[in-house]
Amino acid sequence: MPVPNIKRGYRKTRYILYKETLIDFKEHFWSFLGSFVGIGILAYLESIHFGGSDLVYLIGSFGASSVLIYGIIQSPFSQPRNLIGGHLISAIIGVSVNKLVPDIVWIAAPLAVSLSIIFMQITKTLHPPGGATALIAVTASPQIKNLGYMYVLSPVLVGVLILFVTALIFNNMTSSRIYPSHSTYHKHYHKIRKRLSRKRS
Repeated sequence: MPVPNIKRGYRKTRYILYKETLIDFKEHFWSFLGSFVGIGILAYLESIHFGGSDLVYLIGSFGASSVLIYGIIQSPFSQPRNLIGGHLISAIIGVSVNKLVPDIVWIAAPLAVSLSIIFMQITKTLHPPGGATALIAVTASPQIKNLGYMYVLSPVLVGVLILFVTALIFNNMTSSRIYPSHSTYHKHYHKIRKRLSRKRS
């Protein structure tokens, strides 16, 4: 490889590392606030409705979703279609697999994750934490497994909607952050939001 190409590659790498390690306090503030409120609401619901060590509303995949929808809001994986669709599809698949092979975890676990990935790809709702949602449905405690398809509605749908509404509020409180950020549908949402804010003022 010629020396100029090596130098060019080195400069690009340095620039990318520089951009990725820049500290943007405003961005960090809104990421912290949104995720704190979103997960906080779920934790509060958990404390009201459930006791003991088994966490129902606070499934692990919601933590991973929070990283995306509050910290990387421009990512295609962070958009509402992916967030909501990915979790719901994965939850349905996870529960279905658990019903088909309830006692063979070494088949159920990889099958649930693999099928959820395929169906998210087919429906264009790929959301990485969805794989964890499917996995939880087949590996969690009896309390969660006994929910059956109710697992899809609560905690998954209820939790995802709480995270989504929180993201809509906190990710649009400043002009530097726009969420959702992809597709014509999302542009219409922002036009309506701007009209409503003008009417209030």
